[in-house]
Amino acid sequence: MPASTPAEPARAGGHRARRPGRVPLPAVGSATGLEIAVDRARPTGRILLADGVEQSYVDIADPHHLHFEYVRRMAAVVDLAAPAGRPLAVLHLGGGALTLPRWLAATRPGSPQRVVERDPAVVELVRRELPPTPAEVTVEIGDARDAVTAAPSGGYDLVLADVYRAARMPGHVTSVEFVAEVARVLRPDGVYLVNVTDLPPLVFSRTQVATLRAVFADVCLVADRRMLRGRRYGNLVLAAAHRPDRLPVRRLAARVARDPVPGGVLHGAALDAFVAGTRPATDAGLTVG
Repeated sequence: MPASTPAEPARAGGHRARRPGRVPLPAVGSATGLEIAVDRARPTGRILLADGVEQSYVDIADPHHLHFEYVRRMAAVVDLAAPAGRPLAVLHLGGGALTLPRWLAATRPGSPQRVVERDPAVVELVRRELPPTPAEVTVEIGDARDAVTAAPSGGYDLVLADVYRAARMPGHVTSVEFVAEVARVLRPDGVYLVNVTDLPPLVFSRTQVATLRAVFADVCLVADRRMLRGRRYGNLVLAAAHRPDRLPVRRLAARVARDPVPGGVLHGAALDAFVAGTRPATDAGLTVG
């Protein structure tokens, strides 16, 4: 959340014109500007929107279908970082329509998953209008940083962060201090994944890479190659792990290159060049909240 697609480029700030292919469901919506629409191009597709901005996409007949490119990139890291089908203990920061929790429940049955979503209106709309939440997924209303701070050490194989207010990631989940708490709750072989939306020249993304590198030994960035060349607004995925060379970088690069929206991976020297001279974000330098 929010997401952009090549067919419908996002404007600066994340807002876009409504696609002709969206059909609002009857009697669905709220005073908060939330709604769920049907994708005309895929009748089983459901789009969660906030004030017209796409937040999540779920295929109610097929949880394996991942519509947004950044979600496919996050799923690719998960697929390659752990043996196929092995259950994982997962903490999701940001819930939306529960796209990845549903996907993980289908691809890795028995995975205990905790979802923390700050907006009760989102939780209620998704509960009311979309298929039931998988049994192994628990959803709670709360703040992402508070949830991580209160979580026990070493409790998760995977932490996925997709935390936005409108089109901005709140400052209190972007700092070294927050990332250190994420590192604490991950198991030694665990992986942290972050969805980042950004505009050229990707200043925020560079800062987030520097922030993750201040805490984790292995970090990579995955994005549409056009974003890396400064030619479009969109989503990047950052992956981080405790151990050096933990991330499956070569296999990930091959996988995302075959995506319908081909992606590239920055790691090692290429990531050094991307982040050169950029300082990590800290609580002291942010308006935390």
